Amino acid sequence: MKVKEPKEVVKSLTKAAINKNKISILNCLILGFLAGAFIGLGGLVAIRAVAALPVEIWGSMGRLVLAGVFPVGLMMIVFTGSELATGNMSTQPLAWLNDKINLKGVFKNWTFVFIGNVIGSLFVAYFFGKITGILGAEPQASYIVNLANSKVDLSWGEAFWRGVGCNWLVGIAIWMSAATDNMIGKIMAIWWPIMTFVAIGFEHSIANSFFVPAGIFIGNSAAYTGTALSVNWQSFLVKNLIPVTIGNIVGAVVFVSLASWYIYSYNS
Repeated sequence: MKVKEPKEVVKSLTKAAINKNKISILNCLILGFLAGAFIGLGGLVAIRAVAALPVEIWGSMGRLVLAGVFPVGLMMIVFTGSELATGNMSTQPLAWLNDKINLKGVFKNWTFVFIGNVIGSLFVAYFFGKITGILGAEPQASYIVNLANSKVDLSWGEAFWRGVGCNWLVGIAIWMSAATDNMIGKIMAIWWPIMTFVAIGFEHSIANSFFVPAGIFIGNSAAYTGTALSVNWQSFLVKNLIPVTIGNIVGAVVFVSLASWYIYSYNS
């Protein structure tokens, strides 16, 4: 299996970013919705896989099971050409640093793709998580509520730095998948870094737009009798989504875009 050299990957990602910059606002929203839904579906299957595993028996292996299943979301995104804001946080600045697109285009793409991502994640959380009853029954119900609680219990600094670490790895997953044109190679390239960030416990803004709202939907349900929900929409936004998103931007821009541009474009 042929793997591209780093300079070739930079050129490939820059070309992809230029094409992304040409996508209309409507298509950014639609492709963003699909990507957010795929992330939500990855989260949904991960919860189904791990929730019934007793911690006293499985210990930290339960988190590894969750981490091993979750990457299916990014796989679907890459192969369908959907738009994920956290992935674009590493590709769009690379094209801007190489003077191929302007800063306005970068923020246009990020903004409308992010909005689409959040709507897609919320759609899956509500209709496939709550309305179907898949997350409403135990042990899934208590698991998702506890998960939502734990994410909002993080301090701003914890949420920010977990966001940085997460999107450094997401950017590397995008980088590695661009290094090969082989389907199996792309799957493996995506799987390892995404599994790593989930297993460590880093924070992903779009994934959290599924996990936390799902916990809110289930925790506020009249039928729910498990662990008390300590999250609301305001606390999710202020204590998790904002610091994690900022961290995601920093992780992708500094450790992926800026680093690769400086090494493989500026100094080449």
